[in-house]
Amino acid sequence: MTDFIIIGGGVAGTSAGAYLAPLGTVHLLEAEPNLAYHASGRSAALFEESYGKPSTIALNAASRAYHVDNTLLSARGLMLVGTKDTAVDFETERKHMGLDLMTGAQAKAMVPILNTDVVDRAGYHADAWDLDTDRLIQGYVKTIRANGGTVTTKSPVTAIEKTATGWQVTTPSGTYAAAILVNAAGPWVDQIARMAGIAPIGFTALRRSMGRIPAPGGHDVSHWPMIFGASEAWYAKPDAGALIVSPAEEHAVEPHDAYPDDMTLAQGMARYEGCVTEPVTRLLSSWAGLRTFAPDRTLVLGPEPSQPDFIWCGGQGGYGMQSSPAAGRLLADLISGTTPVIEGSHVAALSPARFR
Repeated sequence: MTDFIIIGGGVAGTSAGAYLAPLGTVHLLEAEPNLAYHASGRSAALFEESYGKPSTIALNAASRAYHVDNTLLSARGLMLVGTKDTAVDFETERKHMGLDLMTGAQAKAMVPILNTDVVDRAGYHADAWDLDTDRLIQGYVKTIRANGGTVTTKSPVTAIEKTATGWQVTTPSGTYAAAILVNAAGPWVDQIARMAGIAPIGFTALRRSMGRIPAPGGHDVSHWPMIFGASEAWYAKPDAGALIVSPAEEHAVEPHDAYPDDMTLAQGMARYEGCVTEPVTRLLSSWAGLRTFAPDRTLVLGPEPSQPDFIWCGGQGGYGMQSSPAAGRLLADLISGTTPVIEGSHVAALSPARFR
């Protein structure tokens, strides 16, 4: 019997495991053959501290030192571009993210493909960073194993039973027991809760598609910032000499191995093309991921009020990678009785108790 069973091998589960491992033995179970198979392996991989609601921003801020200390960040920058039609949303989003206002011409000097006949305003700041998500997750797994923990893949959960000493979890690879169960199952968190006899919270999985295109016009895109179209109409980000473009859609779907919707991707590419001078001539590849949100679009971190040895770690949405160090530490603090590093109001805003 171990101290902790963690269900889910994405960034939520691995970060929880890394911070719980010093407190006791951890056994992490992942359904797929590889860790970070679903949303965690399909991330836009950006650290932007002001992204999200106040409690998420608090987690982002508390996570920065971990990312810096482990040399996981590299310079990128963030640009928001707007048009006359998106002027109101542009200004709201610019202020929320703390971006400095610049003209369309100034933006074009940084991103030469911007069509200044359409893009007439922009906001920018340098404090947005590429995040090495592979090394981030590898570091968490290394910490789990260094503390005597175990990671088992190809182990989808088929049954969960409450016992006198904690929990028993059945998978094709074996039956495992632990005192505390951590539910970090991504889009499947509510399903795992039901299996454990816990009332679901009402998470929604939202599909987001992405396509990789050749560097527009043969430009060197390596130093371009990540670019968002106002009103979240699209975004683009340099990636290995090419450009990732997303329609930034949020289509509610049942949990599954996500794949891109061709029509949605084409519509997003068209919105992107409306703001630039270089057409999209071909698609190098495409994929999709599921971003999972609680009803209030805030992470759910902490013990279930009706069953305190059942721990929620869900609703990471699009913030899971950058907020994961502080999220994992918060779970460990709550379980060990240590004072959390973030303010009490944020802890309450993240608690599953808000839904009970």
